[in-house]
Amino acid sequence: MSITLEHVNYIYGADTSLSVKALNDICLEIPDGQFVGVIGHTGSGKSTLMQHLNGLLKASDGHIYFNGEDIYDKNFDMKKLRSKVGLVFQYPEHQLFEMDVFSDVCFGPKNLGLEKAEVERRAKEALEQVGLPEELYFQSPFELSGGQKRRAAIAGVLAMQPEVLILDEPTAGLDPKGRDEILEQIKKLQTGSGMTILLVSHSMEDVAEYVDRIIVMNKGSVLYDDEPKEVFSHYKELEEIGLAAPQVTYIVNALHEKGLPVSTDATTIAEAARDILQALKEREKC
Repeated sequence: MSITLEHVNYIYGADTSLSVKALNDICLEIPDGQFVGVIGHTGSGKSTLMQHLNGLLKASDGHIYFNGEDIYDKNFDMKKLRSKVGLVFQYPEHQLFEMDVFSDVCFGPKNLGLEKAEVERRAKEALEQVGLPEELYFQSPFELSGGQKRRAAIAGVLAMQPEVLILDEPTAGLDPKGRDEILEQIKKLQTGSGMTILLVSHSMEDVAEYVDRIIVMNKGSVLYDDEPKEVFSHYKELEEIGLAAPQVTYIVNALHEKGLPVSTDATTIAEAARDILQALKEREKC
């Protein structure tokens, strides 16, 4: 088991009059190689939860285990954890600071004490994995487009060769083409390497298309934790907490209410198209 959380709680401003409980009794298991979507309204606790997984925040109480080791044990190597659980923030500017892209991607592995040749090999491999063109390697990261900055930030984490990659809103602000390109690269990376990936997103279409499992956060607690079809079957309950299901979920439910015998568990356009065609064929037979 890659990551296990047992009764994790977190309070912002503990022991002050302004304290806020951000996480409430979180119990989760995230196995190796899974692609997990994490969704929730603003303030639901999803980003706070992600920052606990690599030790950026420490739980007020509870335990987090990485590969069976309690990360709060006195002798636990927190630096090693942060090299194995990589976090890419929502705004890539927070992670880009070197003179050029290649130097920026080299920064992480260089600080692991690796030899120059290995550092550069890892950086080149990571940049290739995210699909950043070679002609951009020696440009300033601040001259890149939004999508290119995100690729560079992801490459900087990948160069550390993490076992777990956490992506906080990696497609925020991108146009549809840029969003699809980033997500396709992430999915390709996950299927090719078997890496565990946690994707924090406000886009229901994105999580429905790519992830194996969805964790829904609400008021610091886990509301749902299941495969996409099961989670989005609760679309009315999701609406009550400020979320929604993918648009195709509403379409197939509306068609079903109109009398078309279509399955209502479709969460992607491809699934909906297949199910609608099948329902139309069955109706023609009657």
